[in-house]
Amino acid sequence: MADTKREIERKYEARGRDTDATSLPDLTAVGGVSALVHRGVTELDAVYYDTADQRLAAASITLRRRTGGDDAGWHLKLPVADGVRDEIRAPLSAGVPRVLVGLVRSRIRDAPLLPVVRLRSLRDVHHLVDSDGALLAELSVDVVTADRLSGGDGSTGWTEIEVELADDQEPAFLDKVEKKLKKGGLRRSKSASKLARALAETAPAPVPVDAPEPAAEAVPVSGAVSAEAGPASGAVSAPGAGPDAVVPPHTAAAPVLAYLTVQRDALVTLDPAVRRDEHDSVHRMRVATRRMRSTFRSYGKVLDRAVTDPIADELKWLAGELGVDRDAEVLTERLTGHLTGLPRTLTAGPVRTRLRTWAHARRGGSRRRLIAVLDGKRYLTLLNRIDALLAAPPLLPAAHRDPAKVIHKAAAKDFGKLSALVEAALARPRGPERDLAMHDARKKAKRLRYAAEAALDTLGAPAKDAVRGAKALQGLLGEHQDSVMTRGALRDIAAQAQGAHESSFTYGLVYGREEHLAAGYEDALPEAWEEAQRRTREIRGTR
Repeated sequence: MADTKREIERKYEARGRDTDATSLPDLTAVGGVSALVHRGVTELDAVYYDTADQRLAAASITLRRRTGGDDAGWHLKLPVADGVRDEIRAPLSAGVPRVLVGLVRSRIRDAPLLPVVRLRSLRDVHHLVDSDGALLAELSVDVVTADRLSGGDGSTGWTEIEVELADDQEPAFLDKVEKKLKKGGLRRSKSASKLARALAETAPAPVPVDAPEPAAEAVPVSGAVSAEAGPASGAVSAPGAGPDAVVPPHTAAAPVLAYLTVQRDALVTLDPAVRRDEHDSVHRMRVATRRMRSTFRSYGKVLDRAVTDPIADELKWLAGELGVDRDAEVLTERLTGHLTGLPRTLTAGPVRTRLRTWAHARRGGSRRRLIAVLDGKRYLTLLNRIDALLAAPPLLPAAHRDPAKVIHKAAAKDFGKLSALVEAALARPRGPERDLAMHDARKKAKRLRYAAEAALDTLGAPAKDAVRGAKALQGLLGEHQDSVMTRGALRDIAAQAQGAHESSFTYGLVYGREEHLAAGYEDALPEAWEEAQRRTREIRGTR
């Protein structure tokens, strides 16, 4: 069993040799602080685990087994933002707890976890409290000794100050404390964590080699994409596959590979969030798979589809597994929203209980299945194949051409397919055939949007405008599809209610409301389509 704590902290070190890191300034002068309460000295002993090539450290993740103090046990720290981490704790055991191994599986794959560093700290703890004695922050003066356990045998030591914000306190309080500490001769630590500093200071001396001349004008693909293209986790090299490919800038390959790298990083980073059932994590991970698949198809003249199609098929499989959980979540939220707005006089029978039972049955099974998928060999093999592709991309002749021309051509092709589906939907009467055509158009609108996202840094404003137009159209078509799926769910729930001799009146009422909403989405389609055409003209190379 593991529990999670959000940790907001900052680390400080002496600014110069003449500064004593153990000498604290008067922190009662900090606004809101009434007293600095000494809580005693504690001895902490922690062994940190990582792969032999330090994949966790490269992602700013720490995994340790610590004894001493009031929180002895296994601690996994996942970065959230600068100075903010989620600490997942598990009880002491001989080996790394299975739940924690699962949370780093997307990083380590099949590589074993080894003890890499041992940190022993003499921790002098102080509490910053207000006039009521409530805890504002915990300040610790740590005298640290670090010993390398693998990949070398060095040792080092230092003294640092750590300030951790108490639960439910505003992060701005740390700014006030920092201002006082800086006046006292301290500065923010140059290392993000004790482990990072220990690894750096105990690393073996590099063996001198004759360095090759760097390729002219070469750029790493992992840093060349706009933040608008999707969630990024920072520069993450491909585990087990060497560094990501380096390609010349100003070619069609550069933005395409950069966009794919962002999506790969998103998959790896979101894996533990999905396992922890964080809000919207399944949806975001599913979107990353779709973005990658769509890019393979849109830019089939850049990357050889003989290589990317099998990977795309596996991404489709993964999206399908993620979709079971996500679809249940969307339908439950939509149905709950309907019931919340209904007056009691229109709620006949145990409607809310029936909905909870239905949702729990669908979601419970899907969660178990999804975790099994993420622990499975097929999923890890897919991640390895994506890494290998980015390390050695199968470039075609168009990959070396002018990116603007290649992007315009790809966007025009995607738009043509979208246009045919939208026109087909508008030509059909309301009913299942139009529903299906609108659903297919939604998928093509996504492809056009993702093709434009990959071009944001290359084409700028035209690509940004196209993203907005395709996204708006996709949103309208998505609402329509959600309505179609909700009506299907209502039929199922109503049948279950009737089988239990319960009234189905309320389900029929909500069904009628969904029909009305769907009709509104269909009526709005012509205008949304006209706007999407206008906004995508430039990226398609038309006027």
